[in-house]
Amino acid sequence: MQGAVTPPSARSRSSVSTQERSSTVGHTSSTIPQPSKPLIALIPPRSKNPSSGTSFHRMRRIIAENAEWSLAIVPLLTELCLQHIVKNFQKNPVLKQLLPEHQQKVLNHLSPDLPLAVTANLIDDENYWHRCCVQRWPVCDVARHGGSWKHMFFERHLENLLKHFIPGTTDPAVILDLVPLCRNYVRRIRVDQFLPPVRLLPPPRPGDQSDSGSEGDAEEPAMDHYQLGDLVAGLRHLEELDLVYGVKDCGMNFEWNLFLFTYRDCHSLAATIKACHTLKIFRLTRSKVDDDKARILIRSLLDHPALEELDLSHNLIGDRGARGAAKLLSHSRLRVLNLANNQVRAPGAQSLAHALAHNTNLISLNLRLNCIEDEGGQALAHALQTNKCLTTLHLGGNELSEPTATLLSQVLAVNTTLTSVNLSCNHIGLDGGKQLLEGMSDNKTLLEFDLRLSDVAQESEYLISQALCANREAARQRALNPSHFMSPNTADGPENSAG
Repeated sequence: MQGAVTPPSARSRSSVSTQERSSTVGHTSSTIPQPSKPLIALIPPRSKNPSSGTSFHRMRRIIAENAEWSLAIVPLLTELCLQHIVKNFQKNPVLKQLLPEHQQKVLNHLSPDLPLAVTANLIDDENYWHRCCVQRWPVCDVARHGGSWKHMFFERHLENLLKHFIPGTTDPAVILDLVPLCRNYVRRIRVDQFLPPVRLLPPPRPGDQSDSGSEGDAEEPAMDHYQLGDLVAGLRHLEELDLVYGVKDCGMNFEWNLFLFTYRDCHSLAATIKACHTLKIFRLTRSKVDDDKARILIRSLLDHPALEELDLSHNLIGDRGARGAAKLLSHSRLRVLNLANNQVRAPGAQSLAHALAHNTNLISLNLRLNCIEDEGGQALAHALQTNKCLTTLHLGGNELSEPTATLLSQVLAVNTTLTSVNLSCNHIGLDGGKQLLEGMSDNKTLLEFDLRLSDVAQESEYLISQALCANREAARQRALNPSHFMSPNTADGPENSAG
């Protein structure tokens, strides 16, 4: 009968029977072992809302009895083998025997901290060496190392060892043991610090109570630095050597002896660069190289088979050293010579000018911050009237004045190879500026002309800049359309040239 109400006694009996059944089921489940498989979660109380059936099914979940149970697929045997190879790579480096795709997986998981004895001659992958470089140095400019991360790692690693080598304290084997590992990958060495030997105070003599002591009588220890001969001899592809004999960040321990390039250092370095037949660029700057040491070094470079650039800037080289450099121009294939910020005067500049007049290789000469004056400047200008190869000339800060400017204006009118001239920080003057402007009116090849702080009139400087702009535009057009700028003989054809 509809609307009948169930008596309370019936509801209580049904609830009791339900509790008994649940207890019985619970007792049975506790005594009978259950299989270890997922169970269905208990169904929550049915909602009174009939439209909640869809959400009820979405709430059903599978719950695993085993907390470690997972649906992940068992790894392939290949993956397990590759993991084992990576884990034991230091003891048993296996790489070349693997397939290319497996090699890449191993390389991607190898640690950058593996010993170089294991990885140097085995791993050529650039991505691996990229990770090694980035982990070790926060700033990495791979373009300075030929675009190779492996070359960059070994070059910078070797440079760090040289910078922190202490003669008499550091074992030379630390550097020499690296040579077999890096000999094929080091193209350049740039060291801006050479540490001297550690000077130990002598023990006090018994019974010597004098304050003056015997410091004046004690012999000064040798300040010779690390000798590069054995190292460079093992680097078969070395092309650039850039050195500074000094100490960085010495702080309160500053002494002039820390910046001493000794004669033993000089003779050793001269023998080193003479024996390195692959060397193309040699720089020795900020090392207090005087005339005698410069001539020792230059003598070892005479008739060098590969040297193209010599940089001895920021030293103490005078006229005798400049004469040695002039001799080198006649006995080498040197293309770049930098003697900036030295003590070269007019006689040294005249020696260089005499060699320059007959030279056919040098394309860049830098004599800025010397004191060649007009006598030396005029000699160089005369040489440029016959020289047909020099493209860059830097004479800034040399006490030049109007006489030099007058001769240079004549050079600009006939010279067709110079593309850059720097006369900044001189005393060219108003008349000298006008002379240079006249020379520029007939010049079609000069692209850069620095006349800052040379007392040239603003109008002359502006007109010269306009002529330079016209030359640069013409050079750009020649580069874009070389066929339109052929010589008349070639353009007219063989008939006209024969006639």
